[in-house]
Amino acid sequence: MCGILGIVARSPVNQLLYDGLLLLQHRGQDAAGIVTSEHNSFHMHKAPGMVRDVFRTRNMRSLPGNMGIAHCRYPTAGSAFSSAEAQPFYVNSPFGIVLGHNGNLTNSVQLKDEMFRTDLRHINTGSDSEVLVNVLAHELEQASVKLHLDPQTIFTAVANVHRRLRGAYAVVAMIAGYGVLAFRDPYGIRPAVIGYNETPNGTEYMVASESVAVDANGFRVLRDVGPGEAVFIDQEGRLHSQQCAPKASLNPCIFEYVYLARPDSLIDGASVYETRLNMGEKLAHKIRRQYQHLDVDVVIPIPDSSRPSALQLAHGLGVPYREGFVKNRYIGRTFIMPGQAVRSRSVRQKLNPMSMEFSGKNVLLVDDSIVRGTTSREIVQMARDSGARKVFFASAAPPVRFPNVYGIDMPTKGELIAHDRSIEEIRQFIGADALIYQDVAAMKRVVAQLNPKLAGFEASCFDGHYITGDVSAADFDAMAAQRQAQGEEEDGPDRSRLALQGIVHDGR
Repeated sequence: MCGILGIVARSPVNQLLYDGLLLLQHRGQDAAGIVTSEHNSFHMHKAPGMVRDVFRTRNMRSLPGNMGIAHCRYPTAGSAFSSAEAQPFYVNSPFGIVLGHNGNLTNSVQLKDEMFRTDLRHINTGSDSEVLVNVLAHELEQASVKLHLDPQTIFTAVANVHRRLRGAYAVVAMIAGYGVLAFRDPYGIRPAVIGYNETPNGTEYMVASESVAVDANGFRVLRDVGPGEAVFIDQEGRLHSQQCAPKASLNPCIFEYVYLARPDSLIDGASVYETRLNMGEKLAHKIRRQYQHLDVDVVIPIPDSSRPSALQLAHGLGVPYREGFVKNRYIGRTFIMPGQAVRSRSVRQKLNPMSMEFSGKNVLLVDDSIVRGTTSREIVQMARDSGARKVFFASAAPPVRFPNVYGIDMPTKGELIAHDRSIEEIRQFIGADALIYQDVAAMKRVVAQLNPKLAGFEASCFDGHYITGDVSAADFDAMAAQRQAQGEEEDGPDRSRLALQGIVHDGR
């Protein structure tokens, strides 16, 4: 999960890109970067850290130009701590190209080898995004005639990029002297939306991961980038688009609606806020049907992303909704912090309970999901320490039982509390008096009902079905068995990512 942004405007874009990154900060906290274009020259500044810390006034002044792209990084491949892997990435041959990528390539190891042996390109980091920008540069070179580009040549190159890549990717790139290019994988797993702004000097365009970056910057949403589609905005501000994948189908990552996206965003035509309300309503139906014996006094959300679900759940059960935890706004999102030790240490720094809302009550805590279980266990204990008589726990999402390979940091089964445990075993682990999960089918229905075009979803972490077809749950079983035989532990994220990349099939 990362945030991407691209703008072609009629005036300097540096402030727009900065403001857009702030709106997408929830998608990545490890690094940020902005590249602008002036004539045929790029101006770049990127570094590890939050957006507000990476960019100072002197940095913004050094980013002139009416065209640019930006990125905030959450690492799922490579290193979480390497400044060399901050994006956008740059290549200078045969065209000057900068690129930012949201997602994860499942065949990056094979591609890296091809880059060296066949395409004669050297990859200097462990980032699959550097692989991607080199694949794009090579295909642009192959598609061009006398190194000249036009929209059709660019779309031909993107079609060949689709042919070579496997996995999830929403991409924004800028080609020196030409314009901004955006494209999305043929399954539409990671999101991308197009916005526009009418000015006296002409139309301005923006491409962003989420509609919130479009709305809050004064642009209007035009539409989503389609699965397999490429959108090119030239330097003169003309928008060109073409379907570049022969078999494209829309299967957005359902975890975007559960947790990743901001509630004020639209993802593929469905309101994130409304989907979370509906998930709470479905939970209320399930509790009234299967858990009538629970004597719930109050519903309390785990801030922030569970609030809509908890609000609707409380309404459905006819019990009070209360804010029982105060969140420290200066601590990052716990789920996307690199390293389990950092995550665990952050929970009590991040949330502080208000005893008056817990003391002597049967409390139903609501979270958006339970991934590793350690955060949930800490929160349940905090509720007990604050005087709760009983602590029930509800997850707006189903059990997360399988690793994700499409851009979310849950790469190994050993990190997932629900992988090899029953609901009762999970309940005992987190220390709750009752545990209620959303059903997979119900979760898919509440999202699909908001947009008839959403016939399928990438929900592999819940149902074990990997939509791209080049990896399966059996691969993870084989990897785990192999590592167990070698006496290795299954809790090293960098090592597990490398092992995972080694067993993914090249499905070409």
